[in-house]
Amino acid sequence: MPLLVLSAADVRAALGWGACAEAMRAALAARARGEIFQPLRAVLRPDGAPGLMALMPSYQAGAGYGLKAICITPGNPAAGLDAHQGVVLVSDPGTGEPAAVLNASALTEIRTAAVSAVATSLLARPDADVLAIIGTGVQARAHLAAIAATRPLAQVRVAGRTAARAEEFAAAARSGAAGPDAAGIPVVACARAGDAVAGAGIVVTATTSDVPVLRREWLAPGTHVNAVGACLPHARELDTVTVAAAALFADSRESVLAESGDYLLAAAEGAVGPGHVRAEVGDLLAGLSGDGRRDAEEITVFESLGLAAEDLAAALAAHRAAVDLGIGTWIDFG
Repeated sequence: MPLLVLSAADVRAALGWGACAEAMRAALAARARGEIFQPLRAVLRPDGAPGLMALMPSYQAGAGYGLKAICITPGNPAAGLDAHQGVVLVSDPGTGEPAAVLNASALTEIRTAAVSAVATSLLARPDADVLAIIGTGVQARAHLAAIAATRPLAQVRVAGRTAARAEEFAAAARSGAAGPDAAGIPVVACARAGDAVAGAGIVVTATTSDVPVLRREWLAPGTHVNAVGACLPHARELDTVTVAAAALFADSRESVLAESGDYLLAAAEGAVGPGHVRAEVGDLLAGLSGDGRRDAEEITVFESLGLAAEDLAAALAAHRAAVDLGIGTWIDFG
């Protein structure tokens, strides 16, 4: 039984931003049509552990089984590591035989930013060309690359935990760290998040903060926000006023109601309820809901929690490309 193993470098070589975004469009629409089975993720949070483990299974007929086992350790970035570490297993849809094992850190990096790029294409104003990023880590860099690869940008502004980190991020981006699609786009470091966000048409929050890093008064009318960093019930990146004032969109309504601190903490304050989630992005893509952005002044928020269906689709796309390109390591797993 041959098994293809794809390292982080292999995944990045096989899976480009545009190709991954198209795979995400197809997967989210297929999930909305009921073609992908995916339960809510199981999360293990041992007392005293430095992080947690999440198990994310999925299945699509004719495509395969997918299982991501991911450890999230918030202290990793301080040691120069991605907070997300793990593997994605793809198994044959007919026999269940393992077909591929992929580095989950690289796959999560690419597919998360690609999904935000898809949400941005659906929900941001067509003329929005200034991107503000709050955060300077792996997902901040990935979101710059993915959004630059899928729409024209006139300027990018970044703010981090410190002004020095924002300067380092901007300098790296200008030197090509964000990839060829971002080449030539002015990247400006800002000392404060409010300065980065002021007047921006697209905002990304990609932090490990447990408390709000984005406030309603900073947002111009018509801004679209991709809220990426807060994926646990106790953690939030958006203040309650932002969540209540915005049209809220989900990758999974079930996940938002069960896991999103941005939503749950605002709901605990009585500001929003379950009906505040206007639609899932997959419903918009599949034509099951036409209720996206309603006007040019509306603030929209995409609450990104990450889905096993996205991991499966990204892994399958990477696997196909790797086979075609001769990338990866084959082992006999029989």
